Amino acid sequence: MLSLARRPLSAAVPAGNLLGIHLFQCPDAVGIVAKLSECIASRGGNIHSVDVFVPDDAPVFYARSEFTYNPRLWPRDVLRTDFLHLSDCFNAQKSTVRVPDIDPKYKIAVLASKQDHCLFDLLHRWQEGRLPVDIHCVISNHDRPVDNHVMRFLQRHEIPYHYLPTTSGNKREQEILELIEGTDFVVLARYMQVMSESFLKAYGKDIINIHHGLLPSFKGGSPSRQAFNAGVKLIGATSHFVTPELDAGPIIEQMVERVSHRDTLHSFVVKSENLEKQCLAEAIKSYCELRVLPYEVMKTVVF
Repeated sequence: MLSLARRPLSAAVPAGNLLGIHLFQCPDAVGIVAKLSECIASRGGNIHSVDVFVPDDAPVFYARSEFTYNPRLWPRDVLRTDFLHLSDCFNAQKSTVRVPDIDPKYKIAVLASKQDHCLFDLLHRWQEGRLPVDIHCVISNHDRPVDNHVMRFLQRHEIPYHYLPTTSGNKREQEILELIEGTDFVVLARYMQVMSESFLKAYGKDIINIHHGLLPSFKGGSPSRQAFNAGVKLIGATSHFVTPELDAGPIIEQMVERVSHRDTLHSFVVKSENLEKQCLAEAIKSYCELRVLPYEVMKTVVF
């Protein structure tokens, strides 16, 4: 794997230029990088980084590029057409190009249950401009009082909140589908409901989930207390794409942290929740920065 560790988006963008990002997946062939370089250079652009991965056991080419260009010399519609031609040339399964400074932010919906920590963290990161998304709405199966800190935040920023109580026989999926129509992807910020296969097919776009790393050993109620009482020494969090199989979708991000005999149940829970917040935010950021590609059936390439 020709790879550099994940890093911030290129900072050295010359005055008057813009940063572009291209994510590419196609059958492996001779000359792909050369054609990519030619596409960008022929319009006066300059490549800042290229990450390439070709598996040893499959002729598939994965790449992510960052480049700068002058929008007067390479208008956005022409840029889109040029990369479309590149995609056609190599029969690409995936070819996405984004210009973060001028393209619309990703429009998302966030689903959450009773726990607030992941939801509130995402709202703060959004407020501070650390996530390149626009939050279309928040949907929950838990009713929050109007003076709740989450509700006050949502009201202040005019983000709609939809309370849809669920039962074992009615997950309110049709109503959720109507509310998330037009979004680019959905985030489950500790939403404690299993999405049906029919729901996933009807939505047809990516859904990103977060869960603690105490599964499968500590299931059911109070998994943190169970793990604490068992004296575990390592805790974690996993963010992944949602599939019909519970908590088994392709992994985008994982984080771990050590705990010890010195931790109280409170500090144990705080560490676990902090991991969940960081892991989910990093997964969303990687997705929005075009760092994530499907790999085989249940894996991802994350540049």
